[in-house]
Amino acid sequence: IAPDTRSGVVTHMATCTRSSSLSRALLLPYLHSRTQTLCEPIRIARFSSTMKQPRPPSLFVCSQAKRGPFLKQDQVAATSDLEFEAPLKIVEYPDPILRAKNKRIDSFDDNLKKLVDEMFDVMYKTDGIGLSAPQVGINVQLMVFNPADEHGEGDEIVLVNPRVNKYSKKTVLFNEGCLSFPGIYADVKVLMFCFVSSSN
Repeated sequence: IAPDTRSGVVTHMATCTRSSSLSRALLLPYLHSRTQTLCEPIRIARFSSTMKQPRPPSLFVCSQAKRGPFLKQDQVAATSDLEFEAPLKIVEYPDPILRAKNKRIDSFDDNLKKLVDEMFDVMYKTDGIGLSAPQVGINVQLMVFNPADEHGEGDEIVLVNPRVNKYSKKTVLFNEGCLSFPGIYADVKVLMFCFVSSSN
């Protein structure tokens, strides 16, 4: 993450379809005066904080950057809210931190970058695909994931202040697991697609 004095929003779209082949993500290039989308084919294992399992249905992921406001009622995180001690540890259910309200991030500085790096580190060490800040005991609106599920491969994606803007009414069964619920897996109905915006 690089510091940016301008407020920005990144929109992400994920679509699920049934397929016997390995999962893939597709990103398509698109430029506009106020938007930018980057798309390329990559393998994807899971779009959540899960441990590695057999590949799910094909995913088509499209990331789009645009500018726009966030909800004003969100409490803004202070510098102290992003402080942590390494190494980070996974918070497990029923810890109340997992259900606490998360603060919006307004400061894109070295503290945030260090937190993101540490989150990726613990995610890979615990065989995760994605991880949110509350899962490591920090109640801010932040998550990281790598669709390729391997350190040094694929794209490391960071979502700051994410918002679901639009979603499909159709669902598909998806085998889910979560690092905060170790050893538990189940078939869960998930959306066929959704649009998520986040700060850039």
